[in-house]
Amino acid sequence: MKKKRGFMVSIALGSDSDLPVLKEAMAVLKEFDVPYEAVLTSAHRSPERTTSYAEGAAGRGVGVIIAGAGAAAHLAGVIASRTTIPVIGVPIDSTSLAGLDALLSTVQMPAGVPVASMAVGKAGARNAALMAVRILALDDDALRKKLAAYAEKMARDVEKKQEKIDCLS
Repeated sequence: MKKKRGFMVSIALGSDSDLPVLKEAMAVLKEFDVPYEAVLTSAHRSPERTTSYAEGAAGRGVGVIIAGAGAAAHLAGVIASRTTIPVIGVPIDSTSLAGLDALLSTVQMPAGVPVASMAVGKAGARNAALMAVRILALDDDALRKKLAAYAEKMARDVEKKQEKIDCLS
């Protein structure tokens, strides 16, 4: 009998204002039927909560963590420093710098504390979820097949869009 894993992906939000962006990751995980949890925790405003969250993730059956944060965006790095679970950072465009500050904070990790960094905003959140699914699919044939079908659907969608363009000429 296969052991039930519990939550496979954990989504850490640095602020409740990050939810509109990280809902994109949630939608992708739902599309692939990957269970997830969403936890609000701040590297700066609730450091003990963040440490406890990161250190307890493996015990909850989490396989990948997606961490979204704006401004200083240290959440992904703080979490990565407290767990060996893969962490994917999503910079949120929440300041006048349009996410550049969050991107640099997420991508500029010191050696030994790896964080996979995605694009700023909603595209980054979707890609973070897809990357999480790819990581989990390393040990899951059903997820691998869903990923292949997803790629095939994207290719078909391009062909359909081309047909619409061809009709204009």
